[in-house]
Amino acid sequence: MPVPVPHQRTVVLPHQAGPVDDACADTAQVAGAPGAGDATAPPASQGSPASDPQQPAEQRLSADRGVPQQGLTLLLIGEDPNSHVPDMWDWAGRKVRLRTARNLTEAERLLTDDVHCILLDLPPRQPHDRTERAPGHGTAPGDELGMLRDVLRMATSHAVLVLTYETDAERAADAVRVGAQDYLFRDELDGAVLSRAVRYAVERKRADLAQRQLTESRMLAQENARLERGLLPTPLLDGSDLRFAACYRPGRSRALLGGDFYDTVRTPDGTVHAMIGDVCGHGPDEAALGVELRIAWRALTFAGLSGDELLATLQKVLEHERADDEIFATLCTVDISADGRRAGLCLAGHPAPLLAQAGERPQLLPYEFGGPALGLLPHARWPRRQVELGGSWSLMMYTDGLIEGRIGKGNQRLGQEGMTELVSRQMAAGLTGEELLDASVREVRDLNGGELTDDVAVLLLDRR
Repeated sequence: MPVPVPHQRTVVLPHQAGPVDDACADTAQVAGAPGAGDATAPPASQGSPASDPQQPAEQRLSADRGVPQQGLTLLLIGEDPNSHVPDMWDWAGRKVRLRTARNLTEAERLLTDDVHCILLDLPPRQPHDRTERAPGHGTAPGDELGMLRDVLRMATSHAVLVLTYETDAERAADAVRVGAQDYLFRDELDGAVLSRAVRYAVERKRADLAQRQLTESRMLAQENARLERGLLPTPLLDGSDLRFAACYRPGRSRALLGGDFYDTVRTPDGTVHAMIGDVCGHGPDEAALGVELRIAWRALTFAGLSGDELLATLQKVLEHERADDEIFATLCTVDISADGRRAGLCLAGHPAPLLAQAGERPQLLPYEFGGPALGLLPHARWPRRQVELGGSWSLMMYTDGLIEGRIGKGNQRLGQEGMTELVSRQMAAGLTGEELLDASVREVRDLNGGELTDDVAVLLLDRR
């Protein structure tokens, strides 16, 4: 059993300047008072870092690693609150604070944000007894490390050290495999060993948490990449003389995936169908909904639907798949005849495309015949307008991220007129295809004074 020490009857808690009563001393014992214990380096005979020639380097490391100015705080969990734990010192030579708890109930109450490490005192294994704790202590009979598992579930962001006896070396190794940062034998325990073990355990826990966050970030990036591929597919234009170009720029200033999507396919009758859309909001849910709408549009288009019938069906898809009744989506669809000279246009709350015919200045197509965004009105209708394209033309479809950027330091937006002027200048300079789109988006970003806050998707179809 642990060697008892005289019961400390008067202690000073970190947030108090005076003594507390015996009841508090049993469960909230503090090794050293704040102030003198934190600011004064310990004698070399007590295992102080003051005798360590590496102390200046450790002090520098403590500042870099963000060690709190009041030093480390430990929580000892064990049946004997008077278990002997030698004095310990942190990176900067400050005395480590110690709290004690008899069981998990007390430990949960004392496990505040300023605790950095937990010392779990495992009792010696009794002969022919494979039970770690009796009923009522939160573990099941026969589970020797049940107490440790309970602590790990309770303290997911804290370093955990296991204290045991050398005769229990196998169980100590099992404790590390279960999730403890390290184990120590009480038979060989002294202040220098414990201080070093605690410091290393805290650093290992920080490294583990950082690695976990990095792994989660990578997985999220992979998920976002898959969603983006679903939003931005390869066009199916085999047999068409139209040229296709697209540009997509996520609004990374918000570090969230948006809901912009587009698609282009050619049906067996020679008609080229193009669409571009935008789900309101940012994030994986909106992106996933955008992928569903794009796939549904492609399937319905190949099934022969177009215009109002297609958009009404897409609205039903949105209504059944959206997470919130306030979610809506804007959409623009264009059906270009097999000869490439005419198109049917449907707008569902989306900005009108830009049409540049041979020898003429680019113009916005009419918007006044458009319908509401999908998901706003239960029985909405979306009229289909016929547009004459001519023999040679360029048709640019885009999301509102391209026109909502600011101009300079004021609140003025670029708008559709500003975008039309900008694209006209780029075309006059001889830019076409992807070069035209990249140059236009780059200039919009420069006018905004930096990255755009919203995603930008632009689709360009040319017939020469």
